[in-house]
Amino acid sequence: MDIFHSMQVFVSVVETGSFTKAAQALHLHRPAVSKTIQLLEQQLGARLLNRTTRQINLTPEGEAFYERCKTILADVSQTMSSLGNRPARLIGKLRVDMPVSLAKLLIIPALMDFQSQYPGIELTIGASDKPIDMLSEGVDCVVRMGELEDSSLIASSIGYLPMLTCAAPSYLERFGSPRTLADLVVHRAVNYFSGNNPRPVEWLFTVEGQVKRMRLASGISVNDTEAFVASALAGFGLLQGLEISVRSHLQDGSLVQVLDELEVPAKRVSILYPHRELLPPKVDVFIEWLKALMAAHHLA
Repeated sequence: MDIFHSMQVFVSVVETGSFTKAAQALHLHRPAVSKTIQLLEQQLGARLLNRTTRQINLTPEGEAFYERCKTILADVSQTMSSLGNRPARLIGKLRVDMPVSLAKLLIIPALMDFQSQYPGIELTIGASDKPIDMLSEGVDCVVRMGELEDSSLIASSIGYLPMLTCAAPSYLERFGSPRTLADLVVHRAVNYFSGNNPRPVEWLFTVEGQVKRMRLASGISVNDTEAFVASALAGFGLLQGLEISVRSHLQDGSLVQVLDELEVPAKRVSILYPHRELLPPKVDVFIEWLKALMAAHHLA
């Protein structure tokens, strides 16, 4: 029995809360995961998990063993990283999913630098604004913006993107330019919704140190970042979006900033992955490279 492998399987089951998800994360068959846990319990002479049809709970012995396993696996991972994972030895495919705007405007233009540092890593980039299931789709890590839904994934904040409010001159000619938050009541917005949830994302402003949340009447609602900006350019309404997404349009005058005296909270950027202790070196170096990229653009 490979005790190190068994510890990895056990930690994966605990952190995913599922034999099936652990099997997917570790690229194993579910029966193999179940058998590994059974043999581990037999060798230790203690029940580690209480299983029901709907959930898995740690026993007191399982809780203690889980904490020890995390420490041991972290120590082994750190040792391997310090001694064996030089850039030239990092090989294999790395699949990352990220928002369209962030991929096109910031990350992909800089990715040749990553490839030059780690030529053995083959990148597969999914550029999508839709939620995905990392385990079932075989994605190593995902980059996300804004507030995160609760999940079993590990999330690491890597920076913040400036936000602002703007509109096309054609819209402002018809409806006027808002001067205060109260003026927004009579305005229309280009609203954004995510995934299958049709409820638009809230508008945010920082007022006297407090974040004020608002919902504006929709001139149009979209769930794609490129359609989001295109709708503002077409004059459908005011837009509150990433500065990086509208920068060129502000420079050429096709969009005009409004309410510029009111601060819009920056959008947090996070990277998510399944397990901290079992993090593959190729994912680890990508996270560090991405953090450095954000810092280089003064976005950390």
